[in-house]
Amino acid sequence: MADILRIIFNSMQTGSTYALAALGIALIWKTSRTTNFAQGSIGTLNAYVAGILMLRLGWNIWLVALASMGTAFLTGILIDAFIIRPASRVSPISKQIITLGLIMVIVGLIPLLFGVDPYRLPSFIPGASVNVAGATLRYNTVFVVLLSLGLMGLLFWFIQKTRWGLAIRVTAMNESTSRLMGVPTRTVTMFSWASAAMMGTLAALIVAPQASVNPNMLLDVQVSAFFAGVLGGFSTFFGPVLGAFIIAFARNFTAFYISDIWGNVLVYSLILVFLYLKPYGLVGKKSVMKV
Repeated sequence: MADILRIIFNSMQTGSTYALAALGIALIWKTSRTTNFAQGSIGTLNAYVAGILMLRLGWNIWLVALASMGTAFLTGILIDAFIIRPASRVSPISKQIITLGLIMVIVGLIPLLFGVDPYRLPSFIPGASVNVAGATLRYNTVFVVLLSLGLMGLLFWFIQKTRWGLAIRVTAMNESTSRLMGVPTRTVTMFSWASAAMMGTLAALIVAPQASVNPNMLLDVQVSAFFAGVLGGFSTFFGPVLGAFIIAFARNFTAFYISDIWGNVLVYSLILVFLYLKPYGLVGKKSVMKV
């Protein structure tokens, strides 16, 4: 029982990390039809900003988190305004290729701006824990899960219940038609990129205490987030979140009861088989264009 509870606790935190990254990818995909391969790299870049603020200026983790989320918001706006939007005038596929190029640019800039040594960031609530049926539950895990679920729930409410959320939904349905009807689609896509960058940065801050801040810290999160989006289905915003938690639980259980490597092979192989049978994901639906 203690082992099962330990796996469940770890899976909730891992799933929250995957879900944040996957939701950011889905938000950009639905509003600008761009597969953001640089989601993890953008989060890593701003995690380095957090490391600089903490190590050189002595800020605590809470101020560092707020400041890095602010720089992430600005990063998303700049990427959309000066990189993605001009590329959309060339061809849709150019935006996908540019996000791949962004990975190389960011990875190349990191040692120039921040040096080659990895940074260590503490947990939001370091050290404190409680024993639950023989399993250790860290307060930081509870906080991370509640924070992630709260932010995602707030975003879902915003999308469903506000005028700006309506603008996001109609832009996701048809950007060209929405623009003709007066919806500020440029502002919507800019907000999507900024929000996705913030979610990627939060995922990086969650991972940093275990993996340290290094250029490849979110590589596994990026791959798992893409799998989560495909598994859950990109036709809805909550599909990737559902897929993220399924993958986190499956990977942690198979890693414990089988092995880390073969567990991952088994999980992703079963996902591929499932997608062959249901190619639009768990909650995805086939889109039909009517003329």
